[in-house]
Amino acid sequence: MQLHQIKPKTKKKEKRRVGRGGKRGTYSGKGMKGQKSRAGRKMRPEMRDIIKKIPKLRGYNFNSFRTKPEVVNLNALEQRPN
Repeated sequence: MQLHQIKPKTKKKEKRRVGRGGKRGTYSGKGMKGQKSRAGRKMRPEMRDIIKKIPKLRGYNFNSFRTKPEVVNLNALEQRPN
């Protein structure tokens, strides 16, 4: 068997080109006017705008892992036996 004799088991599926006439009609499933129906549209994802509006936490650096200082009364230190 040689390379030119090998054939694939399944047929190659052709890609559908959207927005160029054909079976879907003049609009080809893109609807009518507007930015979404234009070729080369550039729309930002909505989730990105929501995330951008949230303020960043400035100075946040895992303070919970550090040992917190205890408040000690000076009277308690004086009364403590040596």
